[in-house]
Amino acid sequence: MSAITTIQSETLNNLLQDLQIPDYEPSANLEWLDNATARYIKDLKINVSNALNNTQYLSKKEALLLGLAVAINEKFNPLRESFTAQAKEAGATTEELAEIVAVTSLMNTNNVFYRFRHFMQKDFYNNQPAGIKMSIMMNPVLGKEFFELISLVISAINGCEMCVSSHEQSVLQHGSSEARIYEAVKSGAIVKGLITALS
Repeated sequence: MSAITTIQSETLNNLLQDLQIPDYEPSANLEWLDNATARYIKDLKINVSNALNNTQYLSKKEALLLGLAVAINEKFNPLRESFTAQAKEAGATTEELAEIVAVTSLMNTNNVFYRFRHFMQKDFYNNQPAGIKMSIMMNPVLGKEFFELISLVISAINGCEMCVSSHEQSVLQHGSSEARIYEAVKSGAIVKGLITALS
């Protein structure tokens, strides 16, 4: 990156430091923003900080695990590595990190499958057994409520209406609140937008 000479570049540098991705080479998208749209870099930094550090209904570890799920879903390795390291520092276990990979993978399977059913609206497809093994959902290491919350966020990002509705109900049935769901989805959306800028 060019030498830090402007306010927006300083803000961008601070954002990258906050994200703990020091070896990241800025993408063309980020360079365009940095050169022309200082206001958006500032907004992005504030939004990301709020999503990861200033949550009311998510713990620090939960916010980082949620961010990790989005980074895995979007196949963005710099944030996957950073969020993994930060989540470990916040107390995440190897089993919990592995389960984030598992739930994200499972939701990618389910989101495609159930979107297809929803799009087609045919009795034949809807009446067939899914035949997708999902035993990991029965007794998750992350706890049922948080597992369902991650499932909801990934399903929202992947655009599966049936999955979003189902997991929203399940999260509430496991004692959560609409405020926690709202914050989790917003945080996931912010990380998704961050990845768009960084990619």
